[in-house]
Amino acid sequence: MNKKIIYILLLLLTFNWSCNDDDFLDREPTNILLDEQVWKDEALILSVVSDLYFRIPEYQSLEGWWNFADFDEAFASNFGDYWRHKNNDWGYGEWSLWNYGYIREINLYIQKAQSDLTSELDPAVKARFIAEGRFLRANAYFELVKRMGGVPLITEPMEYDFSGDASYLQHPRAKESEIYDFVLSELEAIKNDLPNDVNTKSRATQGLVLAMQSRVALYAASIAKYGATTPGVSLPGGEVGIPASMAEAYYNKALSAAETLINSGSYSLYNKKEDLSDNFASLFIDKGNNTEVIFVRDYVQSERWDGRANLWTLWNQPWSGAEDLEGGRTNPSLNLVQSFEMLDNTFATFETTDAEGNFIFFDNPVDMFAGRDPRLAGTVILPGTKFKGKDLDIWAGYQLADGSIVTGDEFGQRKVLPGSETPVQVVGFDGPIDGREFSAQSGFYVRKHMDTATGSGQRGLKSDRWWVRYRLAEVYLNAAEAAFELGNSNKAADYMNVVRQRAGFTTDLTAGDITFDRIVHERKVELAFEGHQLWDMKRWRLAHIVFNGEKVDLTDKPWKADEVSTRVFGLWPYKYYEPGSDNDGKWIFKQVLPGQVTGADRFRLGNYYSFINDDIRNNNPQIVKNPNQ
Repeated sequence: MNKKIIYILLLLLTFNWSCNDDDFLDREPTNILLDEQVWKDEALILSVVSDLYFRIPEYQSLEGWWNFADFDEAFASNFGDYWRHKNNDWGYGEWSLWNYGYIREINLYIQKAQSDLTSELDPAVKARFIAEGRFLRANAYFELVKRMGGVPLITEPMEYDFSGDASYLQHPRAKESEIYDFVLSELEAIKNDLPNDVNTKSRATQGLVLAMQSRVALYAASIAKYGATTPGVSLPGGEVGIPASMAEAYYNKALSAAETLINSGSYSLYNKKEDLSDNFASLFIDKGNNTEVIFVRDYVQSERWDGRANLWTLWNQPWSGAEDLEGGRTNPSLNLVQSFEMLDNTFATFETTDAEGNFIFFDNPVDMFAGRDPRLAGTVILPGTKFKGKDLDIWAGYQLADGSIVTGDEFGQRKVLPGSETPVQVVGFDGPIDGREFSAQSGFYVRKHMDTATGSGQRGLKSDRWWVRYRLAEVYLNAAEAAFELGNSNKAADYMNVVRQRAGFTTDLTAGDITFDRIVHERKVELAFEGHQLWDMKRWRLAHIVFNGEKVDLTDKPWKADEVSTRVFGLWPYKYYEPGSDNDGKWIFKQVLPGQVTGADRFRLGNYYSFINDDIRNNNPQIVKNPNQ
């Protein structure tokens, strides 16, 4: 069977074993498509490769909102996920991947695509199919190396000969650098066989190759440079750890790939809407002539259960306007929200009281966030704003002049306030209500990736918005980081300013402003909820410093890359109640630690590379264990 790819099951045949019809037995099989049929048909080959694209491994994506609450980006407002905020240690097996079955299928695909079976195809079409297979294999190894370190490098489909001795199938782990080098060389080899088409988003293109090269080389360079700060996170054979001497070459490759893509002019930053927050939010849901987006996992609205449409909007829609009886699960943290700087290029925490300890009053809760980077409101749904044209109702209760609070434990609950006889609403229909799932327990809902189309929050319809894997803004930030690490702060500032100008900053950063802290900060706010945080913190060797297990207060230095951040904080708005005073009916805020946050995240040195299961190492004694586990 391994000689044939049985791709489409057309029907099940009922066979009568007493049948002796020789003509019937000599007929061509009709329940399978044989190699000779599949590999001569461009449409069928496309179906095979589409299935391989469909199975690209992800960690954080639209299909798993809960993973965005693993660190300090968000609070998980879902009863079954509160444990995430009570956790102290991550297991060594977190983020583990060993998908050699998938790699074997890709190797088989490449083998067939390269064979004479495809000789009747147009040569350019054949070359593209082969290049796509090699891209998918390179991507699969990138997903492995950033989790596991060096892994066995298998580029041919292996066959067992049933001799009883499988030792010839056992391969040792390659060096970590060798896997990165393989990925980069494969991408370079296939580049010219792929289309240079900005409108192709869900298949490999020349633009995607360059974007991926910039990311892959940057990861390798960072591990080489910053791995020197954690010498114990290495293995003597190089399966884990990259020599510091290799960092410069990798940074140069990252910068070269990024600049080639930027200078090609094929892609441009998304700029369609006058409102800069709306513009940023629309970038992730606008499928029409979106020249920033390079590579996506696409979706279509369908009644199918198997992921053809996504549930992100259903899972995360604000409760007060929910189109189905659920939502509000991903609550962005105050840790993240306060990281968005002021438009004058300064950083500021959210002050809730003045120097004398008196509340600071606001006419509208959204005024608390005035003057900040517009990407904040494009990433986070803030109190006092709208979603799908409906006013949000995010407020935690009434603050009385005597210091007491009147609130409720149900959405929109009504009570009688002091001095009154008529019940009034005392808490928002969106919360926050401590411990009440689906409410904005941090004081915020997520906006990034949220579909604004009617019906997208309904279980029967869901959303067809795409998951953006690569986009041009990241490439600019890759270029900025690589240039900075190579000592060219002028160039780094230029590339970073392009991204910041689109965000709304009118005063450019200078070369003197560019520091490692700035590099880390810019990626944090531009790429929030896009699946970069874990890999960035690992490659910079910051994870064990920032997530050190200590129960600390929220930092007042959100611009510092190495500030400890182990617990998720919130910011709750209250209505002030003091009839007859000038401040009656105005808004105040309080910083809170949600009651479900009882643990303090601790990232151990053994978490930098995921655990390789015992059964894998028992079956292949050449596989060495990852360090510190």
